[in-house]
Amino acid sequence: MKPQTLLLPLLTTLQITTAKPPPTPKPATLWATHYNGNVYTLTLSPQNDLQVTQTLKTCGKMPSWLTLDAHTRTVYCSDEDGTTDASTHGSLTALHVNTNGSLSEIAKTDTVGGGVASVLYGGDKGGKYIAIAHYEGAAVSTFTLPLKPSQKESQSFHFNLTRPGKVAQQDTPHPHEVFLDPTGTFVLSPDLGADLLRVYSIEGSNGKLRECPALNITYGSGPRHGVFWTDGTDRSSRASASSSPSGKSGASMHQAKMAAVGKTMLYLVNEIGGTLMVYDVSYSRSGCLSFEKTQTMVPYPGGKMPEGATPAEIRRVGDAFYVSIRSDQGYAPADSMVVLDRNAADGSVKVQNTDSAFGKVPRTFVINRRGDLVAIGNQASATVAIVRRDRTTGDLGELVAKVQVGGPGKVGSAEGLSSVIWDE
Repeated sequence: MKPQTLLLPLLTTLQITTAKPPPTPKPATLWATHYNGNVYTLTLSPQNDLQVTQTLKTCGKMPSWLTLDAHTRTVYCSDEDGTTDASTHGSLTALHVNTNGSLSEIAKTDTVGGGVASVLYGGDKGGKYIAIAHYEGAAVSTFTLPLKPSQKESQSFHFNLTRPGKVAQQDTPHPHEVFLDPTGTFVLSPDLGADLLRVYSIEGSNGKLRECPALNITYGSGPRHGVFWTDGTDRSSRASASSSPSGKSGASMHQAKMAAVGKTMLYLVNEIGGTLMVYDVSYSRSGCLSFEKTQTMVPYPGGKMPEGATPAEIRRVGDAFYVSIRSDQGYAPADSMVVLDRNAADGSVKVQNTDSAFGKVPRTFVINRRGDLVAIGNQASATVAIVRRDRTTGDLGELVAKVQVGGPGKVGSAEGLSSVIWDE
């Protein structure tokens, strides 16, 4: 027998025995806040076992919202305590993410009262900042990052009503969220109390916000949360602003913004009116945003919101939009999640289907980066439910895992679970 006839079997055997085993799946980490004054670390195992692995007393009396800076491994927590009364206040807390996913408090400072949402944004020269919506404080404020103990805010915009609201809940301005446009050069804030969408242009190298004309929303709508859709045109954060001189906001900067943006639309969900509004968005030469409403619809089967039910959060993946519905009892004793499908021709949306929120009062929810899991934060139940998402159809499916996070809250009160995010 020739020697080379033995070579192939030997090499084949060697290749088989030295092949690397597949990587071991790692647990996923989530964090949640509860109005009881705690921030919780949750761990989801590869076997879909969801557990609370840390309970940390931090973030003031009413922790309400978490924002992750993945680059610095810092979680920022807003505290909803306080009102417009200057003798009261909320707080902003910076929490370091440890290697095991647990959190450690590193800095804390007082803020305007009623912080309910925050968003990170950048300046022209690499600076990093955070904007906060203050619901009871009737304000929007900003801080320079990284946060230092007892640090003062960079800016605060305080609001007053120019006319009475339609319902008692609109007794004063109530900013309910802050979020960025697709270019990262504007901060927007739906004001539930004043029926306005407030708009701010990010100016200069110090992260200062410049107030733009607000968008008037139909009287009595109560705008709560919004999300943008874009056609995929390159719009990397701060790309347009970086080409303009620091601190300047002339035509060249605004033209750069316009050049970086293709088709852009805004989808705004209104808590009091129970509607969703769709807008075409354009970047004007004034350096602000222009809006043209193209649709108003009710994000619920049959086109009518059940008595006492309200839309809460809105998210999207591609052309699939998701709205959580509080207190509809569509899957009694649980409330509903509604899936909306976007029409590619005109950007309008319609109800595709509904699914269970697997709890009461789904105040907030987040979709993981892979797009196959949704974490639903049910406020009154004080549970986090992990639900399967079909990446092809966009439909929501089976309950993967569920865990109790703190004590349940009374429906309609500021009690129970307030937010949840993935560590991504």
